[in-house]
Amino acid sequence: MPVKLRITLLFCLIVFFILAMVCATVWYFSYSQRQQNIRTRLQNRAITLARLLGQSQVFDQDLIRKIDSSTMLAMKDKTFQAYDYLNKKIYSYSDAPVDTVRIDTPILDDARVKGAIFFNIGRKEAVAYHYVTPQSRIVAITAAYDEDGKTKIRQLRNILWFSFLSGIIITFLGGYFFSDRLMRPVRKIADDINDISAHNLSGRISTGDVKDEWHYLSETLNRLLGRLQDSFETQRRFVSNASHELSTPLTAISSQLEVSLQKNREAGQYRVVMESVYQDVRHLSKLTQTLLEFAQASGDPGGLNILPVRMDEILMSLPAEIKKSNPDYLVVLSFDDMPAEEQKLIVFGNAELLFTAIKNIVSNACKYSNDHKAVIKLKAASDTISITISDQGMGIPEEELKYIFQPFYRVNNTSQQSGFGLGLSLANRIVKLHKGSISVSSTPGQGTEFVIIVPTAKF
Repeated sequence: MPVKLRITLLFCLIVFFILAMVCATVWYFSYSQRQQNIRTRLQNRAITLARLLGQSQVFDQDLIRKIDSSTMLAMKDKTFQAYDYLNKKIYSYSDAPVDTVRIDTPILDDARVKGAIFFNIGRKEAVAYHYVTPQSRIVAITAAYDEDGKTKIRQLRNILWFSFLSGIIITFLGGYFFSDRLMRPVRKIADDINDISAHNLSGRISTGDVKDEWHYLSETLNRLLGRLQDSFETQRRFVSNASHELSTPLTAISSQLEVSLQKNREAGQYRVVMESVYQDVRHLSKLTQTLLEFAQASGDPGGLNILPVRMDEILMSLPAEIKKSNPDYLVVLSFDDMPAEEQKLIVFGNAELLFTAIKNIVSNACKYSNDHKAVIKLKAASDTISITISDQGMGIPEEELKYIFQPFYRVNNTSQQSGFGLGLSLANRIVKLHKGSISVSSTPGQGTEFVIIVPTAKF
C-alpha cells in the first residue's frame, strides 16, 4: 500500500473517531434533554391534575376535562388518569375517542412508594405521581406521545449522519491531496538518488529553500553521499597505490630472474641476483602484511577480540620490539604521571592492533629523527588515557599535516627513506576503531608530536 494512502487512511481513522465521538455526544445529550423535558412537563401536568382533583369542592371533573382538552403540551395522544388509595379510577381523559391505556396495580403501588415514576405505554411516555394531602391520596397518571420532540431528534440524527459521512469523505479527499503534496519531496529525493551511481557520486540531492524535515533529510543524505564519495575515492587510490606498490617488487624480481636466465653465469653472480630477489621478496612480504593489517583495522569492530588491556604493559614492550628490528633506534618511556588506581590504565580493545598502531608512530619518530630517538609519555585522566610520542626530527610541513593519515601518502621530505605510506593511516584507523583520536603538531626542523587519546574501560 502506498505511503500516501496509508497516511490518508490513518488521518481518516483519527477523524472518524473524533466525529463519531462528537456526533454520539451531541445525540446522547440531545436525546437525554428531550427525555428530561417531556418527563418534566408530564410530571408538572400530573401534579396540576392531582391538585385540581384534590379540590373537588371547587373544580368538578367536567371542568377539569375542559382544562385538559385545552392544555397545549405540543404532544399527541394525551391521556390523563387518576386513582384513589383503593386503586379505583376516579378520573380519566384522553384525546382519543376511546381511552385504551390500562394501568397495572404494581405501577400504582410503586408510585406510592417512590413518589413519582416514569415508564412507557406503547409509544407513549408516562409518569405516575403520588399526591398526598390530609383529605386525599391520589395517584395521577399523565401519558403522551412526544411527536414534536421525537421529530426533532430524528432530524438531528439525519443531520449528524450526513455531517459524519460528509466529514469522512471530505477528510479522505483532503487527506489524499495533502499527503500527495507531502510525499512529493520524497519522490523528488528518490529521483535524485536514482540519478546517482558509483560512477557519478558527485551528484547531490536538491534541498530546496524551505527549512523543513525534508530539507534536513536531503542534507543528511548529501552528507552521506559525500562520505561515500570520499570512501570510493580513497578505495580507488588505495587499489591504485597498492597495485603499484605490489607490482614494483614483482617487476624487479621478474626482470632480474629473466636477465639471469638469458645465459649461464658463475655462482657468485647467481648469488648476487638471489640476494637482490630475496630483498624484493622481503619487501613484498612486509607490504602484504601491512595491507592485511590495514584491512583488519578497516573492518567491523564486532569481529575483533576485545579484552581489557593495560596500556602501560603495551608501551613497556615497545622498546625491545623496536630494538629487535632496528638496533639503532632508541625508545624512552616516561611514566611520571602514573595513576594510583590500576583501572585507570585499562582500556577495552585488541592488544595486537593497539601495539601495531603505537609501534608504527614510534618507528616513524625514530626513523625520521637524526638521533633515531622517540620519547613516549603516558598520562591517565578520569576517563581517558593519553599517549604522547615526540621526536626531534625533520618535522612535517604545515600544509601536509592534513594528508598524513591518507593511505600511501608520504611527506615530500621523506622520499629518501624507505616505506609504504601506510603506517600512520593504519594507526589512525586502529585508534578510531577503539573510539579514540590522534592529533599531531609539528615544527619543520624541530620535530613532531603525536597525541593518542583512548577512553578507559568502564567496569
